[in-house]
Amino acid sequence: MTIKPMRITFILPHAGLAGGVKVVAIYAERLKKRGHTVTVVSIPLPPLSIKQKIKWFLKRRKWPIELELRPSHFDNVSVDHHVLKEYRPITNDDVPDADVVIATWWETAEWVKKFSETKGRKYYFIQHHEIFDNQPTDRVRNTYFLPFVKITISKWLMDLMNSVYGDKNVKLVKNSVDTIQFNCEVRCKNTNPVVGMMYSPVTWKGCDVSFRAFSIVEKFIPSLKMLSFGTSPPSSSTAVPKNFEFILLPPKNELKNIYSRCDVWICGSVYEGFHLPPLEAMACRCPVVSTAVGGPVDIIQNGINGYIVPVNDHEELAKAVIKILSLPNEDWMKMSDQAYLTAHSYTWDDATDLFEKSLQGIAYE
Repeated sequence: MTIKPMRITFILPHAGLAGGVKVVAIYAERLKKRGHTVTVVSIPLPPLSIKQKIKWFLKRRKWPIELELRPSHFDNVSVDHHVLKEYRPITNDDVPDADVVIATWWETAEWVKKFSETKGRKYYFIQHHEIFDNQPTDRVRNTYFLPFVKITISKWLMDLMNSVYGDKNVKLVKNSVDTIQFNCEVRCKNTNPVVGMMYSPVTWKGCDVSFRAFSIVEKFIPSLKMLSFGTSPPSSSTAVPKNFEFILLPPKNELKNIYSRCDVWICGSVYEGFHLPPLEAMACRCPVVSTAVGGPVDIIQNGINGYIVPVNDHEELAKAVIKILSLPNEDWMKMSDQAYLTAHSYTWDDATDLFEKSLQGIAYE
């Protein structure tokens, strides 16, 4: 069936370095390359108060970087991106007429609800169940009941929208990875094993669980090293492993080298909508051990390309890591190859096909 060119508008909160923003940027650029007219409208970060600026200065000994100059996943992405000049809700007058308008966060769903029909058929791209401690729970829940067409990224989110919010028609479009950027030649285990993880200070990312698991594993393997990256470093009060290397905001082309240095990638999250790093690691031939969250549940097969363990169970996380690191090199390479095949068997082209069909109301399995 021929896909007709569409006018598509994505409505974002601040377009920074969050994983969900990265996914929207990928779809926006790919849809434009397929002949659609794509517009992205987002808001700036809220201005810092004088107190916040002083606190920033005392901590870093420099004045805060201008907010509008902070990096974004839309940097160097060739789509029409409008950032409001002030921090406020996006209104009907801020967006062009279109065929489709897509909310990407609970607050943007509230805004899109008020848009006129000329702004397009209303969609809700759900990348997480956004019931967070710092968010208004009732308002967030109400957005999931809105009569929008919903697209989501993992089976648990689809099932949640079905069982809790009564929507039986949610579209599932799983994330992929850039298989050119994230790639690796066949490789062996390191002589001195390396465990990788993404660091985040956000509590539900479960980095404390990963650190506790690592402390168990290093008792069995004293030469063990942890390699990590993130958008902010661990604070001085965070108990990081002794043999810990952290890379702050690595360049895009450096990420595959980080993943390729690791023998196993771990994720200790409490919950995730999807979580791209495990899949990116797999694309670089790194087996993954993850708690039972989001994307990992959909992509990891126990004993084949990694292991899934219960949430908040650092002991089981450690046991699974030890299993992988204890494998003979030949068996580890088989698991490494399976991780690679999993990540490379479904591309962003495949995902964009499904996303595009969802926007045009074309049925697919």
